[in-house]
Amino acid sequence: MALFGKTAKQWREENPKEKGKGNIRDYANVSQLVCLSNLENLNAVFINDKLPQAERLTKLNQIAIHQMKILVQDTTPKLKPKT
Repeated sequence: MALFGKTAKQWREENPKEKGKGNIRDYANVSQLVCLSNLENLNAVFINDKLPQAERLTKLNQIAIHQMKILVQDTTPKLKPKT
């Protein structure tokens, strides 16, 4: 929910043609999968810290937005023009 804005069940209902062919993770890109893995680990920490579910979701969503901005940045080194 924090990353994709919907639950896996909602995604399946919205994508009936994909039924039996996988789930939302199977259609995620590498950046989304990295972010999702990080969010799962952080969620476990937040649960251990006894944070309420609504607060966890808010925090995880903010973290997801921040991480995705970083992960999709173009960090390709730029060539200097010839002089």
